[in-house]
Amino acid sequence: MTSSSENVPSLPATMRAWRVHAWGPDPSSALQLDEVPVPTPGAGELLVRVQAVPLNLNDMERVNGQNMMVRPELPVTPGMEVMGVVAAGGPGVEGQVGRRVVATTKQAVGGFAEYAICPAVSAFDMPEEIGLPDAAAIYFPFHLAWLGLVDRADLQAGESVLIHAAAGGAGSAAIQIAKARGARVFATAGSADKVALCRELGADVAIDYTKEDFQAVVLDATEGRGVDVVFDNVGEAVMDKSMNALAYDGRYLMMGFASDKRFVDEKLIVPRRISAGNFKLCGVLLSYADPATRGMLKRATGWNFCPAELGAEITREVVELLKAKRIRTVIGETVGFEALPAALERLRDRKTIGRVIVTL
Repeated sequence: MTSSSENVPSLPATMRAWRVHAWGPDPSSALQLDEVPVPTPGAGELLVRVQAVPLNLNDMERVNGQNMMVRPELPVTPGMEVMGVVAAGGPGVEGQVGRRVVATTKQAVGGFAEYAICPAVSAFDMPEEIGLPDAAAIYFPFHLAWLGLVDRADLQAGESVLIHAAAGGAGSAAIQIAKARGARVFATAGSADKVALCRELGADVAIDYTKEDFQAVVLDATEGRGVDVVFDNVGEAVMDKSMNALAYDGRYLMMGFASDKRFVDEKLIVPRRISAGNFKLCGVLLSYADPATRGMLKRATGWNFCPAELGAEITREVVELLKAKRIRTVIGETVGFEALPAALERLRDRKTIGRVIVTL
């Protein structure tokens, strides 16, 4: 357990929080800065005094009210990821006060605030030696990259991987994890500066998808064989060509659906396409749960959630790679709390590179 060297302050009665009172397309108009009571953690929950909020594209769903796994009641405070110090623990986790953590928020909301409720099972220690904003930029991108490339695909040295949206948070992490494992990396991005970043991070072949056909580039560079792994966090817009670019016995990682979230619950996969491709289709969901909750969710939904022990191990591995300077965080912007809505709009409009970190 990593404890903060600072003294944990006494809890105030109220806090500032960005809240949505009515769904709207633009964060600058939909988000309202309110003074609200500091929440109380329940059993197995931590109250985190937030030091930084990493913005995620999925946060937009809690602003515009579009496709989301669980629809919260309004008003709601968006924000699915925070970094900070545990200020209080609910029943069963009272002894965790003072931990410096990166954490997923309860039901993926509540992070755009000075204090946030986070399940203890999805809060992972972040050493003091990793300062801000780097400490806030690690969790989601590197956990996603690791779960996909290492846990699902078992990527090996000498293999090749195609990484989409490679200048974004998860994509830039995936380039570095793949290179750390000795793989050949093909990376796609949508502008000259993003392509340059991919090369800087280690991509062997960086492709501007607005100017080149990535399928043709991959097949030409692999003598028609294709890549061993596709890391797809874009979805429908690239799926067909990505499957065409996958080698025999390859692994297709379904990481996300950034191109159009409307397809996330549609019947998108054609069985014959998978059969004829002779490859493995792997789903990846970044969500941790304790054994009892995992069993309950399995019976209720059929879904499989990750064990907390795996998340803790990934965090340790990533931190060691970071300390050894084999990987680095990619932070495009660091802004203050008051500038959060405008920063979220830039993320939505794909005007950012890497992570956007809001500091408190």
